[in-house]
Amino acid sequence: MVAAAHARGGVALAAHDLYKARRMLPLDPVFWLFAAAAVTCTGLAKGGFSGIGMAATPFLALVVPPLQAAAIMLPILIMQDAISLFAFRREWDRWNLKVLISGALAGIAIAWALAAYVSDAWVKLLIGAITFVFVLNQWFGLARKAADTIKPSAASGIFWGVLSGFTSTLAHAGGPPTSVHLLPQKLPKMVFVGTVTIFFAVVNAVKVVPFFFLGEFTKSALLISLALMPLAITTNLAGIWVVKRIPEVLFYRIAYFLMFLISLGLIWQGSRSAFFS
Repeated sequence: MVAAAHARGGVALAAHDLYKARRMLPLDPVFWLFAAAAVTCTGLAKGGFSGIGMAATPFLALVVPPLQAAAIMLPILIMQDAISLFAFRREWDRWNLKVLISGALAGIAIAWALAAYVSDAWVKLLIGAITFVFVLNQWFGLARKAADTIKPSAASGIFWGVLSGFTSTLAHAGGPPTSVHLLPQKLPKMVFVGTVTIFFAVVNAVKVVPFFFLGEFTKSALLISLALMPLAITTNLAGIWVVKRIPEVLFYRIAYFLMFLISLGLIWQGSRSAFFS
């Protein structure tokens, strides 16, 4: 009887904990609509379409503060990183990872130190403008006359790594700087995707430290992340399935087009926040 009483008490406690957890989740359906859109974007991005992931945190930032949005997305990104690492573990470029990660670690440290002082709006404007100019140059400028393959310097790779780590920490916006470094090299499709996957798996794992000390991993944020995990896994697997089957030429056309759209979105969001709010 004592055991039965303890069992009933344990069930009651578990039910109470579940009730408390549910009360910590947002009830606004608009929030969940934007959260689902954000997670879908990251799922497709982690599947290989890296540009579209840039829309995730801005989606959530429309309904919660930007740093809180980034904290909600980080556990989801880490889970998706684990899935993508398994899928793309065989093909990647060692040299690019070495220079990009070296720079990214410094960029994360800088962002951690300046998180309280740097405007999210100006970060978005900067990255949007850089990406916009880069894509236009690739489509219409000197890049059309350049050699088929462009091998950047180590200094260039470290620079774009710093910028990627910095913007990834503040707004999960590290995709464009990485793409600026990698896309002109015209790596084989799967090598490109594998390199990006490993790079951001390392970056996201390292970002746990500053987010923890900034106090952004609240119980509510972690419960929201957990509730969104099934969708995160499903969309991640869908992205991997599509990328493995799409022709390489079409893949790169889509990558540049997504970067162009994201650059416009970042410029619009940054300008609105910096000049009209």
